[in-house]
Formats: sequence, structure tokens, C-alpha cells
Amino acid sequence: MVVYTVTGNVGEASYLDIANSGDITGKNIYVNMTNRCPCSCVFCLRQTKKMMEGNTLWLKGGEPSVENVLGIFEKYDLSVINELVFCGYGEPLERLHDVCKVIDFLRGKYPKLKVRLNTNGLANLIHGEDITPQLEGRFDTVSISMNAPTAEEFLELTRSRFGIKSFDALKEFAALAKFHVPNVVMTVVEKVMPEEKIEQCRKICETLGVTLRVRPFEN
Repeated sequence: MVVYTVTGNVGEASYLDIANSGDITGKNIYVNMTNRCPCSCVFCLRQTKKMMEGNTLWLKGGEPSVENVLGIFEKYDLSVINELVFCGYGEPLERLHDVCKVIDFLRGKYPKLKVRLNTNGLANLIHGEDITPQLEGRFDTVSISMNAPTAEEFLELTRSRFGIKSFDALKEFAALAKFHVPNVVMTVVEKVMPEEKIEQCRKICETLGVTLRVRPFEN
């Protein structure tokens, strides 16, 4: 599924293709452009759901082209939605330049469009350079999955292919993104860690000058 909406109660989300979602007024619209991700998180839905079932975000036919994504959006009036969110089972910034092309086109058509990025915060490691300047003027919010209060626990949970340096890179990404994006948030998932560790994450976020959000665990 490339472009979709979410219905249902928090923690019990159902994912609908935008073509089947009805009136999109006031809704968040989500864009999934890749299955690629440098992490293999133990709690990720791609680890706990069957990817080949019909109600899934998994891209079965490979990565959609920029033209394909824009073609989908041509059918809809995005001026009525709440927020456009780049996320999915993969890491959106694996396709940094293509994501930027999509946003630039849509921003040209809808100047007031609110755009959010859900990311693992490892894009600078993926691309081997600081890519946060490229987020400026494109994203209103960057939401980074923090997942743990220490480098060791982060690696245990995420199984990042970049190893132990991943956690420091994530924190640096958050600190750098603040200079280019109005709202930078780091998230943890409830039930994945005890409350005392969530508080440790909160203190790290305070030090970095970003907000911590505790997300519900999705069944």
C-alpha cells in the first residue's frame, strides 16, 4: 500500500488504501515509498504481522516511482486534509531525494500543506552526511523513534545494521534537525519499556531540547 489512511481506536489501527477511505477531510494521509530500513526492531509490525496479507502497508510490487505517487495524489484535494505523513514499514529517508521531489511538487500546489516525517533518525548514517538541511521548508514536524535510553538497549531493540553508534547518531540527528524543522519530537512505545526508562528518555529529550511523546503499543 502506497498512500493510506488509518481508522479505528488508538492502538487498534486499521490501514485503508486512500481509494477506499471515503471523505479525507480532516484526516491524516500517510505515504509509504519503501520497504527498506536499516533496523529490524523487535516490536515493529513488520516483525509481528504477516506481510503478504491484504490489509498491510507492505509494498508488494516494489518501490513506487515519484510519478506514481504524484499520480495517486492528483485524484484528491489535499487542501482539506489534516496532515501528510511520510512513514510506512520502511525508513522514508532511504529515498530522501524522491521524498523531497514529492513534497516540493505538493507544496507548490498546496502551500499550506502540513507535512510530517516519521523516521528512525539514522538518515545521516544511511547517506554518510548531514541531510537535515534538506528537511528545511519541507517538513513541519519530524518524529524520531527513540525506543531506548541507552546505546546498548537501543541496539538490542532495533538491531540496527550500523551497530552501537546508532544511538548517538539518532540524538545528533534530532539536535541538528531542530535548526531546520519547527517541531522535532522523539517517541517511545508504551509497554516496550518500564516507566523509569521512559523517564530517562524524557531527560535525554530535555537535554536535546526536543519533546518526548509516548506512543501506544499497536496490537
